[in-house]
Amino acid sequence: MSVSNPTLITFVIYIAAMVLIGFMAYRSTNNLSDYILGGRSLGSVVTALSAGASDMSGWLLMGLPGAIYMSGLSESWIAIGLIVGAYLNWLFVAGRLRVQTEHNGDALTLPDYFSSRFEDKSGLLRIISAVVILVFFTIYCASGIVAGARLFESTFGMSYETALWAGAAATIAYTFVGGFLAVSWTDTVQATLMIFALLLTPIIVLLATGGIDTTFLAIEAQDPSNFDMLKNTTFIGIISLMGWGLGYFGQPHILARFMAADSVKSIANARRISMTWMILCLGGTVAVGFFGIAYFSANPAVAMPVSENHERVFIELAKILFNPWVAGVLLSAILAAVMSTLSCQLLVCSSALTEDFYKTFLRKSASQVELVWVGRAMVLLVALIAIAMAANPENRVLGLVSYAWAGFGAAFGPVVLISVIWKDMTRNGALAGILVGAITVIVWKHFELLGLYEIIPGFIFASLAIYIVSKLGTPTHGMLQRFAAAEADFRLNK
Repeated sequence: MSVSNPTLITFVIYIAAMVLIGFMAYRSTNNLSDYILGGRSLGSVVTALSAGASDMSGWLLMGLPGAIYMSGLSESWIAIGLIVGAYLNWLFVAGRLRVQTEHNGDALTLPDYFSSRFEDKSGLLRIISAVVILVFFTIYCASGIVAGARLFESTFGMSYETALWAGAAATIAYTFVGGFLAVSWTDTVQATLMIFALLLTPIIVLLATGGIDTTFLAIEAQDPSNFDMLKNTTFIGIISLMGWGLGYFGQPHILARFMAADSVKSIANARRISMTWMILCLGGTVAVGFFGIAYFSANPAVAMPVSENHERVFIELAKILFNPWVAGVLLSAILAAVMSTLSCQLLVCSSALTEDFYKTFLRKSASQVELVWVGRAMVLLVALIAIAMAANPENRVLGLVSYAWAGFGAAFGPVVLISVIWKDMTRNGALAGILVGAITVIVWKHFELLGLYEIIPGFIFASLAIYIVSKLGTPTHGMLQRFAAAEADFRLNK
């Protein structure tokens, strides 16, 4: 094994700490609401940091720095789009979704919320939205498992197959045991670790390459167009990268954080904390990839692993530039990014299967203890399917993430956004939005039309479908009443 003991020891301590948090959360998990939403008890700091950490998966420390390293600053449009999208999501959706889910049957999951908000007695809305969650989240989970496997493979010299299981095991363990509270508490620790790694690493790379002036000259010498934000881009290309921001409105694992906040009053403070964390993290990520160009062009002898796979730029810089103990902590940040997102996704899939299939259609009278254990079994089931999907070592993290992100952004984004701001939306409008959004993403991706990222047409067509189909019907008196009560509650407490 090509690994120093300090790095291995750091990893083992870190993983043990996460599993320990899982067991602490186990003691606070008494019913399905605790397991799925932590009993709606998250304060502003945990809401903010767990929303951030669950959002920023392995691509934050692997996919994005790799893209910047390969193409320069023109890849940073994606970061700008994400910051704008996340801010608007906090501003328009977070507080309203918190009160709407409470006023609509104290909903625990998105399918649960849709079915109560639109009084869907047929169960069709619940089933279709749960199926969308399972399809796209299993792809998303696979991307997290690929990122974890890459990390274990390059850090410990494992084969890809062994790394696959090693990377997934710890996350499955604490999600299985502790549910939502374990996921949220570990996310808070992981978010802290990620920001530490992403602020420290670019500073050390700068110092190693001789300061800002020398670094920028080296980047320019390698290719002056690295500084060009418009290099090799087209209008459609920039719109596609910025379009990632639309995805926030429909990501169930991020929206679950809003639903779990202890009150609407926590949301404004959570928004400030979360956006500060996000801007610093994305800035650090772009800097790691960008300064890496200078470091590896000045040190070609150590550039081989990065030239073979550019997604390893952060990993290699951490291993080369830091004391093995510090490198272990920094590489744990990648594991943190992977584990935080993967655990949320496993939990959302588990809640869709437990709350929206098992409890609703198979065992209406199931006890809370039974439902929690079914939830745990579903975590294992989804994890095994995702591991099977991730078994191909040719998988690229960013490619898998972009497809799943688009799927959720287009299928759920318009439905969630419009459902919390427009009182006249109807059940058929919601159904049309989910179906049109999901189908557009799949078809657009398959035919690669216009070179445009599939989330953009998916979001636009789904929004139009919701508006047109809703206008053909009318919401019931009960729907209007609950919407008005929730909106009044939101305005009173925000």
